[in-house]
Amino acid sequence: MSWGTELWDQFDNLEKHTQWGIDILEKYIKFVKERTEIELSYAKQLRNLSKKYQPKKNSKEEEEYKYTACKAFLSTLNEMNDYAGQHEVISENMTSQITVDLMRYVQELKQERKSNFHDGRKAQQHIETCWKQLESSKRRFERDCKEADRAQQYFEKMDADINVTKADVEKARQQAQIRQQMAEDSKADYSLILQRFNQEQWEYYHTHIPNIFQKIQEMEERRIVRIGESMKTYAEVDRQVIPIIGKCLDGIVKAAESIDQKNDSQLVVEAYKSGFEPPGDIEFEDYTQPMKRTVSDNSLSSSKEGKPELRFGGKSRGKLWPFIKKNKLMSLLTSPHQPPPPPPASASPSAVPNGPQSPKQPKEPLSHRFNEFMTSKPKIHCFRSLKRGGVTPEDFSNFPPEQRRKKLQQKVDDLNREIQKETDQRDAITKMKDVYLKNPQMGDPASLDQKLTEVTQNIEKLRLEAQKFEAWLAEVEGRLPARSEQARRQSGLYDGQTHQTVTNCAQDRESSPDGSYTEEQSQESEHKVLAPDFDDEFDDEEPLPAIGTCKALYTFEGQNEGTISVVEGETLSVIEEDKGDGWTRIRRNEDEEGYVPTSYVEVYLDKNAKGAKTYI
Repeated sequence: MSWGTELWDQFDNLEKHTQWGIDILEKYIKFVKERTEIELSYAKQLRNLSKKYQPKKNSKEEEEYKYTACKAFLSTLNEMNDYAGQHEVISENMTSQITVDLMRYVQELKQERKSNFHDGRKAQQHIETCWKQLESSKRRFERDCKEADRAQQYFEKMDADINVTKADVEKARQQAQIRQQMAEDSKADYSLILQRFNQEQWEYYHTHIPNIFQKIQEMEERRIVRIGESMKTYAEVDRQVIPIIGKCLDGIVKAAESIDQKNDSQLVVEAYKSGFEPPGDIEFEDYTQPMKRTVSDNSLSSSKEGKPELRFGGKSRGKLWPFIKKNKLMSLLTSPHQPPPPPPASASPSAVPNGPQSPKQPKEPLSHRFNEFMTSKPKIHCFRSLKRGGVTPEDFSNFPPEQRRKKLQQKVDDLNREIQKETDQRDAITKMKDVYLKNPQMGDPASLDQKLTEVTQNIEKLRLEAQKFEAWLAEVEGRLPARSEQARRQSGLYDGQTHQTVTNCAQDRESSPDGSYTEEQSQESEHKVLAPDFDDEFDDEEPLPAIGTCKALYTFEGQNEGTISVVEGETLSVIEEDKGDGWTRIRRNEDEEGYVPTSYVEVYLDKNAKGAKTYI
């Protein structure tokens, strides 16, 4: 089958068909190009999606990725990033192996097609020229024949006419002979041109056109083969990345299988474990004892023997506070929860031997003792000081034990890294100094002494810091006994507080009815120093506003939790009036407040500023 023999007369149709074939090839190139753009866009969107859900550096999200489920999700994001990379590979390979190659081939194909059809048109023009020559020779031969025939007839007519002279007859004869010769010459030319045209025509239809059409056929077949090969390449490009995409998907499956719910549960324990023990049983508080007092019993100090003291540092009760809600806890810290003492019989209670004593009572519950060390001196931080920007203790003592251990361990690791960094810097300076000593022209060794000294001092400071934090860490982990006074001083919380604590203990000893100083008071003072451990729970509490003023009618020594001492004649601010329990809450200054018996003061409320109301 050959287009040259089968389609010898379809030159124009072949020209249209080959142009259509080139259009199809260009359409396929456009299709592949758009596919590469889609792959690039898809890869970009996948990368943006993966980046969007990546944890941000130095943020809380990074801490969340310690859980196996989050790690699996992070692995999925990384695999999706690699997955996007494979789509970029598809785009690159299709562009280089298909689009660029086919675009170059299309240009060559167009050039070849143009050359072949140019040769075909040239052959057509040549045969058409030969045909025109043949037609012209044929018409000339026909004309000459007709002229010769007319000349012959005219001669015969003249020769038959007796009236014509012999000269005219001879002239007509010669003219007929000339026309006859011209007809013969035209016949010879026509015959020659006809033979030549037939030869050209045979070559045109049996040699030139078949050769040209054969080239066009081969060109078209190469185009068809090329587009088929491109389609195979198109599929192979996809097939080449399938194994890698499969590995990405396998990585996602492997990450999903690595999720360990038990491990995540353990990490939650490690992250939020406080180290406190569960609260023990709450002891019964007997409120009937004050009712059993005799009329002559003016002192409440004996009630101390009626009920065991609830120590804050106890194992069973010492951990109750973390589980009490703030509003409930603050309500427990307000009133002394005991009936107030009666007013003294005379104007000066101190002159009466059996005058009113401080409203002493059996040891209060944990909430009351907590109120005492939160409101009594010495206090390191009060609520207001935390509102003004109090800092976290250096030894992280305000954290639960387990969290404190983690914080200390992290601090120790950071210090060790800093020490290693400074040590490397010192070694580098030392080596540089040795080089300067050996080669003075490179620099002055003395210029490095100051820097070397600074680095050495920094290393020593960091080591001392590390030792301090290691000691606290060892204490938390149980490798060392309880913190000593020296460790307290190092923490930065105990500095400047020892003298105040001793002074407070002395005041407690003097204010005690029996003049004794008990171990209980010492322990209470110690707990007072540790108040910052709990200040963070109430740093958002605002101080109560003053609703009036009061004047002390008698001297009152507030020795129990929640009470405050006043001197006769002293003027103070009222922040909470008597709620019916016989106690009024007052404030001396911004940091010292407490309860006094209502019968010991004369209250002037703002709403009754014109008059005075006295509670008797």
